[in-house]
Amino acid sequence: MGAIHLVRHGQASWGSDDYDQLSDLGYRQAAALGTSWEAGGFRPTWSVSGSMKRHAQTAVAAIDAIDGDLYDVDARWNEYDHLGLADATDPAARPTDARTFQATLDARLTEWVSGGVPGPEPFDLFRARVLGALDAATEEAGSGKSVAVFTSGGPIGLVASHLLVGDDSLFIAVNRVVINASVTTVIVGRGGRRLLAFNEHTHIPSDMLSFR
Repeated sequence: MGAIHLVRHGQASWGSDDYDQLSDLGYRQAAALGTSWEAGGFRPTWSVSGSMKRHAQTAVAAIDAIDGDLYDVDARWNEYDHLGLADATDPAARPTDARTFQATLDARLTEWVSGGVPGPEPFDLFRARVLGALDAATEEAGSGKSVAVFTSGGPIGLVASHLLVGDDSLFIAVNRVVINASVTTVIVGRGGRRLLAFNEHTHIPSDMLSFR
């Protein structure tokens, strides 16, 4: 039996000119993950990251802690364009408050998933690329092997929804609660893929928890 460990990136730079950078807290969250791996003797047999900066920065911080090997890059693990979706009707009206922004994004996501808002990337394409990336990771997760995937909340939410109910119906609800630098584990065996653990974050101190 093998395993795929889906890691959400550390906190990004909300409200800055470049969201796609880890904040100081984000770096500490990623380092905390790596420290927990080192303490537990965990070492992935293969690692892969989306192509976003926050994915790479999280991967480097975590892998450095275990003196691990370099990681591969697969852009199919990239997040959907959440800022583009939130700006779909009026870019100038984007909320600056994180809670208000999340409510706006959830409404846009509902439309996007149903095909009502095409977004920068159609939802069908997002689904196809993420599930394709999951298939590729599954190929690497042979018996006794562990794969580490550094990605975002959206792909993790989609994978969890499909493993739990076989469709997209839980995607928005699950996506909303994925904690920065958390780990979601999928086991791979003869019976296929199963969700073993979702959003595990005991390695993150309580004063370092964040959702955005």
